[in-house]
Amino acid sequence: MFYVSEIYNTAPREYKTPLQQQTYQTLEKLNIPFERVETDEAITMEDCILINKKLDMEMVKTLFLCNRQQTAFYLFITTGSKPFRSKDFSNTLGVSRVSFAPAELMETMLGTKIGAATVFSAILDKQNAVQIVLDKDVVDSTWYGCSDGITTSYMKIKTEYITDTFLQYVKHIPAIIEV
Repeated sequence: MFYVSEIYNTAPREYKTPLQQQTYQTLEKLNIPFERVETDEAITMEDCILINKKLDMEMVKTLFLCNRQQTAFYLFITTGSKPFRSKDFSNTLGVSRVSFAPAELMETMLGTKIGAATVFSAILDKQNAVQIVLDKDVVDSTWYGCSDGITTSYMKIKTEYITDTFLQYVKHIPAIIEV
C-alpha cells in the first residue's frame, strides 16, 4: 500500500535538497500557510491519487518542456487529469513545437528530478530562463497541490498564494493559457 503520512503544517525536520529547503524558507518569509504530507516515492499522476484524497484536492501536473534547440524552456502547470498535447500547447503559446526537456536539464535548471517538477523551482531560476505557463483551470482552482521539490513530499496551498504572492516574489510573471 502506498504510504501517505498524517498532514503537517510545518516544514520537514530535515531537508533532502537545497530546493526543498529554499521552498520552505520562502513560504515562511512570505507567510504562506500550507499543508503537507510525506509519502512513498510518487512519480506518476496515478501515484498521487492517495495524496489527493488525504489533502482533499487535486495535484497539478507540472511538465518541463523545451524547444528542439533547447534554447526556450517552459514549466507548464495543468490539472492532473488533463492529457498533454504538445501541438496544442505550442499553438496556444505561438511557439515552436516543444517536447519534454532532458532529465539532466531538469536537475541543473530546476533542482529536481523527474516526478518532482514544481513551481518552486522558480526560486532557483534567477535569470528567468524558464517561462512559467499556467493552465487557466489551475488558476481558477481554489487549491494548488504540488511537490515541494522531492518525490516524497507534497503540499496543498491556496492557488492565489502561488499566483499573486509567490510568483511575484520570484519575479516570474506566468503566461495563462486555455488548453
